[in-house]
Amino acid sequence: MKVHYLEIVSEDVDAVCKAYEAAHGVRFGEPDELLGGARTCTLADGSIVGVRGPLRSTEAPVVRPYWLVEDIDQAVVDVEAAGAKIAMAPTEIPGKGKFAIYILGGNDHGLWQV
Repeated sequence: MKVHYLEIVSEDVDAVCKAYEAAHGVRFGEPDELLGGARTCTLADGSIVGVRGPLRSTEAPVVRPYWLVEDIDQAVVDVEAAGAKIAMAPTEIPGKGKFAIYILGGNDHGLWQV
């Protein structure tokens, strides 16, 4: 199991990025519009951390891990069979792969296929 992308939705993107930069010695880039305007950094293991603001007025702050999977379509079937509610069906992001979001146990979870 590997987190490919850790998404942090925050009402204060700059403060979160500055805190991570100071505590972990990483550097966040400029907003990436393909990732909802997230500022991202890539960790030594290749995982990506993205911090962005809410995309709509009803979106609450959340920390959402996107787990790397070989076959996102099958993974969605599997988590749905385990009781998950699919919040976002597999969606392609050009040049970045496919992602999906599901809710299980009151938490947001993500899947990512590169």
